[in-house]
Amino acid sequence: MNGWRRKGETIVAGFEQQEAAVLRGLVSQLEDMLTARAEEAPQDELAELTGIRTGPTESPDDPVLSRLLPDFHKLDPDNPTREDLDSAAAMRSIHEPELLDKKVGVAKIVLDTLPRDGGNVRLTFEQADAWLGALNDVRLALGTALDVTEDMPDELPEDDPRAPHLGVYHWLTWVQETLIQSLTS
Repeated sequence: MNGWRRKGETIVAGFEQQEAAVLRGLVSQLEDMLTARAEEAPQDELAELTGIRTGPTESPDDPVLSRLLPDFHKLDPDNPTREDLDSAAAMRSIHEPELLDKKVGVAKIVLDTLPRDGGNVRLTFEQADAWLGALNDVRLALGTALDVTEDMPDELPEDDPRAPHLGVYHWLTWVQETLIQSLTS
C-alpha cells in the first residue's frame, strides 16, 4: 500500500492482494463477533411492537468485545451501588444495539469497498469516515488481544508469539494515520 491520498472529493489508495486479504480477514472476524453479540440480545414482544430494541444488560465477558463495547455508565469499582448497577444495565440495554449497528455497518462498508484481490480503493468522504471507524475497531480488538500498551516496544523478540501480529497492528496504525492525513489535507 502506498498510503491514502486525496483526489478532489475522493480518497484513494491501492492495496496489494495480501494487504487486502489481511484487512478483509480482520474486518470479517470483527463483524462476526459483533453480529454474534447482537444476536444474543433478548427478544421481547414489546420491542417488536414499538420498534425499540433492547440489548443485553451485562458487559461482554470477552475482553475484545468488552473493549469495543465499553460500559455506558462509570461504576465505582470499589463500591458499586445497586442504583449504579441498575443504571449501567439500563444504559447498556438501551445503547448497545445502536452501537453494534454502527460498528457492523462500518465493517460492511470496508468489505464492500475493498477488492478481494487487492487493487485501488476509491472512497467518498462518508465512506472514508466509515473506514476510520472500522480501522479503529480492528486496532482496538487486535491491540486488546495482543495486550498492547504504551510502553510496549515497536518490535518484540522473534520468539514472542505476538511479534508477527504486532507488525500488522503497526501497519493498521499507518493505514489509519494516512487516511486521517488525506482527509485533513
